[in-house]
Amino acid sequence: MNQTTYQLPDLPYAYGDLEPILTAEMMEIHHDKHHRAYVTKLNETLEKYHEAEVKKDAETMVKLQSAIKFNGGGHISHSIYWEILAPQNKGGGEVDKNSSIYKAIEKDFGSFENLQEEFNSKSAVVQGSGWGWLGYNRKSKHLIVHTCSNHNLLSAIEIIPIFCVDVWEHAYYLKYKNNRLSFIKGFWGILNWKEIENKYKKATT
Repeated sequence: MNQTTYQLPDLPYAYGDLEPILTAEMMEIHHDKHHRAYVTKLNETLEKYHEAEVKKDAETMVKLQSAIKFNGGGHISHSIYWEILAPQNKGGGEVDKNSSIYKAIEKDFGSFENLQEEFNSKSAVVQGSGWGWLGYNRKSKHLIVHTCSNHNLLSAIEIIPIFCVDVWEHAYYLKYKNNRLSFIKGFWGILNWKEIENKYKKATT
């Protein structure tokens, strides 16, 4: 195995700590099955890519790029997702109105409620599978809501990720069935605003 090996990140909370919004069963399947599968496939595909590179087999290298993009994107997006969640008994959902991110949200969206409405509505109508994002555009110096299909990355369009919601069915179906919007509305109650503030400050410096 090449030394470029990715690992499934440990969670900073137990699987059951995000209940009742996300159940222990939902979290275990999502993290230990789905995310682990992306990491495993990413490593396997990168190993094949490195072997093809040594052989100067450009055709195989090109064929493998879509799998690297898909599984690598899944790994990166999920890693961000776990970081921006927190149990409600440890501050999840509590946003500091004096924080830099809150003030930026008010400036760019008019109000926190306006952000929620735009984020919820856009994320809820992602066709098929994908992600809803709040990102920071360094060129315009503004926060924006954007959605990505499958595991396409926000950073690929030069937008810095601040926080995200996973709207693949595996993220919510066990509890919310086909009611994706209900899941997204509940998701605000477990956002880790301290980590989101850290990401915003890094993006703007």
